Amino acid sequence: MGRLRVSAISFLNTAPLMWDFEQGEAAERLRANFDVSYTVPSRCADELRSGLADIGIIPAAAYTTIPDLVIVPDIAIASKNAVRSILLISKVPLEKIRNVAVDESSRTSAALVEIFLKKFVGIDPGFSRQDPDLKTMLQWHDAGLLIGDPALLANTRDLYVYDLAEQWRHWTGRPFVFAFWAVRKAALAQAAPDLNVARVFQESRDNGVRHIPQIASVWTSKLGLPETLIREYLTQNIDYALDAENLEGLRLFYRHAAECGALPPAPELEFFEMPRLTARL
Repeated sequence: MGRLRVSAISFLNTAPLMWDFEQGEAAERLRANFDVSYTVPSRCADELRSGLADIGIIPAAAYTTIPDLVIVPDIAIASKNAVRSILLISKVPLEKIRNVAVDESSRTSAALVEIFLKKFVGIDPGFSRQDPDLKTMLQWHDAGLLIGDPALLANTRDLYVYDLAEQWRHWTGRPFVFAFWAVRKAALAQAAPDLNVARVFQESRDNGVRHIPQIASVWTSKLGLPETLIREYLTQNIDYALDAENLEGLRLFYRHAAECGALPPAPELEFFEMPRLTARL
């Protein structure tokens, strides 16, 4: 049996999910069954789509365009309210925004900002994809969308800042799910028969959440942010479950995105259990 190729994201908010894959004896043990590489969210989806990866932490939007995926149950990168790392940053008030530069690394956040502005605010600006540099974004656009670490690090003084997860909660009453682990069905045939893929990723998440103080200590030097801010972000802003409430928010996002033309209609959410492949919710 070959090793399953895992495409992961090198953002702060995914660090707890990767704990077992990066720490000591657990990492050594998992290398027998998994080959992990790191990239940006949109590239994770591309690698799953092309078959370069077997498992990826994909933006929620990617599930609408990649066939034959199953979702690892109970794990997500979500937010129950404000997330602090998905920001629409504008030079002008919302109703005056005419064009938006969108961070090209995540299609989910691009769809979310389109839903927010078109459906909730009632404006229809233009959108263009761009590298996540706020100064450059705002040179030629009224607003810019930043995600992940660039959003946490952005200097937003004298600008209008809208936390899109917080806005989603305000308008819909639901949490927002940004990403989850997905697996190509065909790849599961390569896994060792006694390998419980879902449990491996769930246990890595659980162990990472228990070690958030250590993660915060490491990432404060990487990002130059206070350790307390990082710890608060990982414990208060990010939710790592794919519970019933988060699933409601995810399904509502898919409906709104299809209505706005931001994404194609999503297939049913399909989950897998080991050793059986799928169970529909």
